[in-house]
Parts: sequence; C-alpha cells; structure tokens
Amino acid sequence: MNKNKKGFTLIELLVVIAIIGLLSTLAIVALNSVRQKSRDAKRVADVKQIQTALELYYNDHFGYPDSTSVTQGEPIIGLNDVTYMAQVPEAPEPADNPSGDSTCVTGDTNDYNYIQDDDGSSYSLDYCIGANTGNVDAGLNTATPAGIHDN
Repeated sequence: MNKNKKGFTLIELLVVIAIIGLLSTLAIVALNSVRQKSRDAKRVADVKQIQTALELYYNDHFGYPDSTSVTQGEPIIGLNDVTYMAQVPEAPEPADNPSGDSTCVTGDTNDYNYIQDDDGSSYSLDYCIGANTGNVDAGLNTATPAGIHDN
C-alpha cells in the first residue's frame, strides 16, 4: 500500500495563519500613523489658507475681521459682499492630542480658534497638531500676521 498522502498538516496551517495575522496587525498600525500625519498636514494647510484669506481681507479693509466673523463652516465675507473664503475649514477628526496635552483639546475637538486683536490690526489663530509637521512643532500653535509659531 502506498501511503504517500499529499496536503498540509495542521501545524503548517496554523503557522501560516499566525504569520498573516501578524502582517495584518503591522499594516493597520502603520496605516493609523499615516492617517494621523495626514490630519496634521491638513490642519497646517487649513491654517495657511485661513491666513491668506485674512490677509486679503486686511488689504481691502485695513483691518482684520472681528472674532465672530471667522467661524468654522461659515464664509469670510467683507464689504460689498466680497467673499474672501467660501467656507472656513473645520479641523479634521479625531483630535490628535500629543502626549495628553490638555492645552490642545477642549472636549473632543481641536478647533481653529480665531481672535481679532488690537482693534483689527492683528489676530491670533490657535490650533493643535499631534506630531511635528514640516517646520511646525507638535502641540498648541498660533498663527498671526507674522507667521506660525508654537506656544
């Protein structure tokens, strides 16, 4: 009798399943890191777009809009119904809170907080990123007419 059976043993199948599980876990961890970096890059790009709209507004009105005029999800509109930004972007979710920094996150969000300073001659735009992005450090940052700087 020829007992030459072909096939995989149970141990071989379990080893292959364990390897596939390990590789999929590593892929998911790497994907989450990429997602966080993507959210941070979007936050920095959003802030730069808001700064550009604010500078255009300043050039036409010789001052920055008041604090209630720059609201996430709403347009920035000047005199004569000139639109400087169709919609102020909202910070991407979830909030990436670096090392549990409580200054970055209020509740479950990390909104872009615009405040007009000095009777319209300046402003501050606070936002938070979870990791260093380009030349912007992780944590709470502030954008002003002079540029972006960390707190």
